Amino acid sequence: MLIKYGFGIAITVPQPTPLITLLDVRDQRRPDIVEESAFITTPDVPQSMYRDQFGNMCRRMIAPAGEFAITMGGTIRDSGAPDLVDRTLCEVPVAELPDDVLVYLLGSRYCETDRLSDVAWAQFGGVQPGWARVEAIVDFVHRRISFDYLQARDTRTAAEAYEEGVGVCRDFAHLTIALCRALNIPARYVNGYLGDIGVPKDPAPMDFSAWCEIYLGGQWCAFDARHNKPRIGRVPVAYGRDATDVPLIHSFGQHVLKSFKIWTDEVVSETSGQVAA
Repeated sequence: MLIKYGFGIAITVPQPTPLITLLDVRDQRRPDIVEESAFITTPDVPQSMYRDQFGNMCRRMIAPAGEFAITMGGTIRDSGAPDLVDRTLCEVPVAELPDDVLVYLLGSRYCETDRLSDVAWAQFGGVQPGWARVEAIVDFVHRRISFDYLQARDTRTAAEAYEEGVGVCRDFAHLTIALCRALNIPARYVNGYLGDIGVPKDPAPMDFSAWCEIYLGGQWCAFDARHNKPRIGRVPVAYGRDATDVPLIHSFGQHVLKSFKIWTDEVVSETSGQVAA
C-alpha cells in the first residue's frame, strides 16, 4: 500500500531566531519512500542537517523576523501489516541489555520512574514478565487516561497524567513508558505519522501522533495505549526518552504557532477508485 504524508507549519518570530526541526522520516523507513518533495521554507533560508544522539534527522536554520513557514510531503510504501503482536517475547534481563538500550531504563523529564515505582510494582509486579506484563500496563493506561484535546498541557508529566486521568497521545505514551521503566523494561518515546488507515475515522484524528516502543525479546515493539489496538501505517519520525527529545520545532527564542497541518492518507487510484498497492 502507499501512504501520502506531509506537513505545513507556520510560525511568527519577533526577531531572527535559530530553529531545529525534527520532521524528517527516520532512516529505517526512508528506503520505503517512493517520492518526497524538498523541505521548503518561506522565506527561503539556508539549512544544514545532522543526526542527534538518538539517530533522528535534524535540520538547523534561522527564521527571519515575521512569519516563517515550512512544508514537505511525500509518498511512502507500507506493508499494510498491523503492529506486531507476539506474546512469546520475553523481557531481557538488565545485565544482558545492549549498551545503547540502557538509557531507556532511566527516568526522564516527563517520565518520573521514582514517583511511579510503587504504583508500577503494586499493579504489575505479580504479572507474568514479558509481553503479558507490557500488555497489562498498556490496558491499564488506556483505562486510566481519558483522551481530551481541550485539556492538553505540554508540561504534564506521566505522574500528573496518572493523577489527573486525562491527556492526549503524548500523555498515554509517557505513562506507559514510566511504568515500564520502573519495572526495568526499556521503553522509548516515538512520534510520527499515523492516519486512520484500516480503522473507522476517529472524531479526534491524529495524523501526527505519539506512541511508545518497548524492548522485548531483543527487539523494539510498538505499543499505543491511546488506541490500544494494533494499527496500520505507522511512519516514525523521531525517537527519544520522552517528548523533550523530539519537538517538531525547537526555537531558541520566542515564537507563536500560526498554523499546523499534517496529513497521512492511503493512496487511492483516481481511475479505479481502488486503494493503490
